[in-house]
Amino acid sequence: MKRTTFIYELDEGQQKAILEIMERGNYKRKEVPYSLGAIEGDHFNATLYMKEKHGKRKFCVQGTGASDFVEFVLEPQVLGCAMLGYEDVLAPEESVALHAGSDESGKGDYFGPLVVCCTYVDPSLAVKMREIGVRDCKQMTDKSVLRTGALLRQLLGPDGYTMVMLRPSAYNRLYAKMQNINRMLAWAHAAAIEDFLKKHPDCKRVVIDQFARSESTMLRALKMRTRQIAVDQHHKAESDLAVAAASIIAREAFLLEILGKKGYVLPTGSSSDAVTETAVRVVREEGPLWLMNNAKAHFSITDRVLAECNLSRNDLPPEGRVVSAIARTAAARAETNEQQET
Repeated sequence: MKRTTFIYELDEGQQKAILEIMERGNYKRKEVPYSLGAIEGDHFNATLYMKEKHGKRKFCVQGTGASDFVEFVLEPQVLGCAMLGYEDVLAPEESVALHAGSDESGKGDYFGPLVVCCTYVDPSLAVKMREIGVRDCKQMTDKSVLRTGALLRQLLGPDGYTMVMLRPSAYNRLYAKMQNINRMLAWAHAAAIEDFLKKHPDCKRVVIDQFARSESTMLRALKMRTRQIAVDQHHKAESDLAVAAASIIAREAFLLEILGKKGYVLPTGSSSDAVTETAVRVVREEGPLWLMNNAKAHFSITDRVLAECNLSRNDLPPEGRVVSAIARTAAARAETNEQQET
């Protein structure tokens, strides 16, 4: 059974870090009694409680999406280590039998594209991948990702992987149409897998990190030809060598896009002051349309950036006026409450 509750004792520095993430991140703020801060995210709630003991305070994350928040946000940005139970990438022998792996990068980054990569592993490639240090990219520095990604692409060759890159302009148009990040991810993964199978029709199995609550989200996006292979969806799939390799290539492509922007240094992530400050500075220089070509407009940070520039979403084209699903739900609840009060 998937774990849905996580409790940590955070010291003063960790408390400051998580409060900044809760304030700056793409989350809905909540009011919880006896707490210093609380948020609602994608299928999870997180609360930092006020009571202090020996300089530490209790931080609780609950919900079906809690493990994703712990793994992708809390551990790397607050705790500074992986504690949720990463498996060693040096997997059992059956995990290196010929199969594909698909992973994405950029989903939680305000700037830059969403990138999905599909690649594969076999017993021969597995030995070489381990030699160059292939592992889950979240356990690597950006410098290591860029170095290992280049070696990995050289090892695989142009037919060894496929990639789908949604740059911000295309991302914003597609989000305005689908209005659901999991449906977008499913579409992108399916497209990358389809393209990969055209090059490797002998591949009979693909491993994907389960990003949606239900496996059916991904399966619905797969076309009939793709459904002829076994689709293995599970959490923490980056422990699989093929998925780890895909994660590195996807992250390398994302970083190269960020670094390739002339004139501006675009920070990664979405919760740091640097992200907001950069966006505000450039919007003041270039105008609000710059966001449509460089940022994921549905993030709530867009509203804060526009407000600091004395602008609003009405200053963006129609696809820039679509907010996140969390924001839409919050607005609907507020409207319902207002109607009930009147």
